[in-house]
Amino acid sequence: MGSVCREIVTIQLGHYSNFVGTHWWNLQDASLSYEPDSTAPLSELQSDVLFREGMTLGGQVTYTPRLIAMDLKGSLQTLRQEGSLERANKKTHFFRIWKATHSLNTHSLKNPFLLDLDKLEEGEILAEPEFSTAQLQQCSGAVAVPTVNSSLEHAQKLYRLEGSVRVWSDFLRIHLHPRTISVINQYNHDGESQRLKAFGQGEALCQGVVLEQLEDRLHFFVEECDYLQGFQVLCDIADGFSGLGSKVTELLHDSYGGRGILTWGLAPVNHPDSTPVKEFYHLMNYALGTINMANHSSFFCPLTLRGGLGLRPTPPASFPHLNYDPTLWFHSAAVLALALDSLTVSYRLQHHSAPMWHLADALAVSGRKVVAAYGAIPFPMTQGSSLPDALAGYTDTLPWRPLSACSELGDGRCFSQSVTLRGLEGQSLVSPLALGWSPHPLHSSRSGEEVLTDFLRTHYPSTPLAVHLLSQPSKVTPPFPQIFSPYLDSQGSLRPQNMPPNTVSSLPVLSSLQSSPALGPWLSELHRGATALDPRRVAPSFLSQGPEIGEMQEALDQLRTLAHCYRDDRAESCTRPLRTTTTTTDSLL
Repeated sequence: MGSVCREIVTIQLGHYSNFVGTHWWNLQDASLSYEPDSTAPLSELQSDVLFREGMTLGGQVTYTPRLIAMDLKGSLQTLRQEGSLERANKKTHFFRIWKATHSLNTHSLKNPFLLDLDKLEEGEILAEPEFSTAQLQQCSGAVAVPTVNSSLEHAQKLYRLEGSVRVWSDFLRIHLHPRTISVINQYNHDGESQRLKAFGQGEALCQGVVLEQLEDRLHFFVEECDYLQGFQVLCDIADGFSGLGSKVTELLHDSYGGRGILTWGLAPVNHPDSTPVKEFYHLMNYALGTINMANHSSFFCPLTLRGGLGLRPTPPASFPHLNYDPTLWFHSAAVLALALDSLTVSYRLQHHSAPMWHLADALAVSGRKVVAAYGAIPFPMTQGSSLPDALAGYTDTLPWRPLSACSELGDGRCFSQSVTLRGLEGQSLVSPLALGWSPHPLHSSRSGEEVLTDFLRTHYPSTPLAVHLLSQPSKVTPPFPQIFSPYLDSQGSLRPQNMPPNTVSSLPVLSSLQSSPALGPWLSELHRGATALDPRRVAPSFLSQGPEIGEMQEALDQLRTLAHCYRDDRAESCTRPLRTTTTTTDSLL
């Protein structure tokens, strides 16, 4: 039997976070089983942790994310605020989940993917499978729901949306609950006027109508949970949403004490029409958002493909088998969503799941509440090879790349880490000893967990470690961009270079979430950058709606103190930790 289903409420704050979140939810939807086949293997992940079952007035079963998504006026395009994509045909039909009452920008042009969604809803391409509510099992991970999105996998149509994606709803493949979307009408998504640019503007938003809408949605989603384990917050940290995110995490901490609050700070590689003053705004937002959200969260993890958060970052992260364009949010958000899909596995497992606060308590020790992410996307496996074969070549390096703009020190020091590998199973996890060959020690390991643990011990000899292996890969079905090397097969494995390219439909992914001494210099650099210039002289408008100069200085002092916490693993607790933790790292193992 599966473990108790511990629900999570997801909150997405800002346009880039909604880009990442849209890819993330599309990945979750692609992994759901819509076929009412009792012989199909159960998923290794509990979908009910993230999704909620409902029913329309017409008796149709719905399965929608337990999600609150906040964005600015003008950011929805063809998506209705009520959660349903605008349809050209207004008639009621079987697959319509909600009747629209109004739409935003009704004349927006749809890309080929959205047009095909319309056709699928009208039954013009593929008929949906038969559906029986009796086969819907609580926390089963295999859900039969009559949505049009299950047809996308069967259609196998390749979309090239790079030139047509303007907003995140341009590639959203799922329906959302009517209480999911909250539009902030005080600020505009486009243009130069009424923009949410500064931390203080975001802080000031968390009152009045915005606060009422947020609390109403929180109460709705939380009160229907039986075993709420906490919240995962995706928040833009380059603009004023960093201030709103600070207030939202403070609200969650004050209102839902004891629940996990895992906050992921999202930053794109670039911003359109950037200027030196705008870059200064971004830097200050990074710094103030990081320390404030870390103070109010179980942990805070920056997620970005930037080379750094300073004014002069190094080139963006590169991956040997990805051909992504870092200037396209559609591409960079897809990479981060794949990483997030792996980084969050430990508290979504069907069996032997540990609640998110266990993960946080294991990583955020002694007040070190900022953690760093790393990923191998995809994990480099050659067709027909094994996990020991793939790892044996990494004697002095590691297969992953930074996902938090924080390079590893390379000296084996790490306070604790959680590692997840998904997409390998059976004989690919271990390797028999071949006659006539000198085997690597990893070839003697008896299980995939042992192989990965032994490999990591050679690089981190004394680090507390949690390892999770899933056989199910990340499924990159439409409209996920085909940003992959032509030398990958359909399952994401490396193949001979003389073979014709094909469409990649799934990927093995390796990820690591670390509390590391490398974060000390990273936080110190962020502090130095934020204190090098006086905002009263460089950009006086940054402080027009707060914080006060004294409050800002106090926050930056806390950032400097936090950086000191990563100097020595024997250091005492840092100032102002969120809470005293009693769960040890061993509880994760």
